[in-house]
Amino acid sequence: MKIKQAASMESLFQSFNFELVPLQNERDEEIGKSSSKGKGMVGELKKVVLAYSGGLDTSVIVPWLRENYGCEVVCFTADVGQGMKELEGLEKKAIASGASKLVVKDLKEEFVKDFIFPCLRAGAIYERKYLLGTSMARPVIAKGMVDVAREVGADAVCHGCTGKGNDQVRFELACFALNPNLKVVAPWREWDITGRQDAIEYANKHNVPIPVTKESIYSRDANLWHLSHEGDVLEDPTNEPKKDMYMISTDPEDAPNEPEYVEIGIEGGVPVSINGEVLSPATLISKANHIGGKHGIGRMDMVENRLVGMKSRGVYETPGGTILFAAVRELESLTLDRESIQVKDSLALKYAELVYAGRWFDPLRESMDAFMKKITDTTTGSVSLKLYKGSVQVAGRRSLYNLYREDISSFENGQIYNQADATGFIRLYGLPTRVRAMLNKSL
Repeated sequence: MKIKQAASMESLFQSFNFELVPLQNERDEEIGKSSSKGKGMVGELKKVVLAYSGGLDTSVIVPWLRENYGCEVVCFTADVGQGMKELEGLEKKAIASGASKLVVKDLKEEFVKDFIFPCLRAGAIYERKYLLGTSMARPVIAKGMVDVAREVGADAVCHGCTGKGNDQVRFELACFALNPNLKVVAPWREWDITGRQDAIEYANKHNVPIPVTKESIYSRDANLWHLSHEGDVLEDPTNEPKKDMYMISTDPEDAPNEPEYVEIGIEGGVPVSINGEVLSPATLISKANHIGGKHGIGRMDMVENRLVGMKSRGVYETPGGTILFAAVRELESLTLDRESIQVKDSLALKYAELVYAGRWFDPLRESMDAFMKKITDTTTGSVSLKLYKGSVQVAGRRSLYNLYREDISSFENGQIYNQADATGFIRLYGLPTRVRAMLNKSL
């Protein structure tokens, strides 16, 4: 059967008539007083691969690396479904900033197949809500960056993450795991630039072309799985998000007045089709996003505990992911027994914590992934979901590995289950409770 190829998230943004503001990870977080400790020395590095977005921060990092380390800079951009608009003109901008070249890798299919789907199969959700959109993307980007470093013969990699966020940990732990000999440069922990205005002045001084698009009041992260929003009014947890902040999902109040039913086909705990159409992993996510976004599915507002110790507030749009998580979980209710579900759910908490903390390549997560893959061997079938004004409700579940037996569960008497057997079971199961009560009564 022919499998459709992946499309980026840009078409989803366009369907809601929004323009995605260029992403600059954790761009405008205040760093506090800068330090000159650890500043680079000319000649220390020969060639550095920079994770490059084309935004202000990474644009000024290029001349800063050349000035402070005297090294060649190769820019690297990973396409993880953030949209073609963010990729337009990047090569010209990178070269103009002083880079020797720009390498762009399309990682959408790898991102979904090797990073998103394992988390989905595991049921990994951080702190009850977060579907790990940014957390899953960082290791695949870091892996691509390390691959490029090997291809071009670089002795270091560089990222533009601030010293207050989680991403610095995620990038660097991935690099340590994949190539411990690579040096890692983190300019935000070294330079004297303390904010956006300093960066603009540095760019002008070094004739670096900087983005001329309207500056967003939010810090956003976009990929094929989600879109996150931080900053501005969201920094006060008492404020309701503004209606015009959302970019890839309709306001549930404005969503269609008629529900839509969607059927998700699943094999081994992983989605493979939508409404009977087999799709490539990235295409499946993209289509689920379109369907869910139309009905206002997947909006989530949370205050989370960052790895570095502080709390932060963010709003996430994950329309397709919310649908797929619901589908897999509902199918598991048919195919997994009670203890398997309990153990799987308990491990899912640790799995999510490891992913959030940047420990994707740890042996522990990999071992847990092997368990998740085995335990979901029989999680194969389909789930029908009803989408209506922001809600996802299960409408039906089907599986050849169905452990549900109507002839046993029915209130009508059956031949397999004898209700009289429950008497002895309850007496034995409740024995510790009776013994404790007898002891308390005798004291």
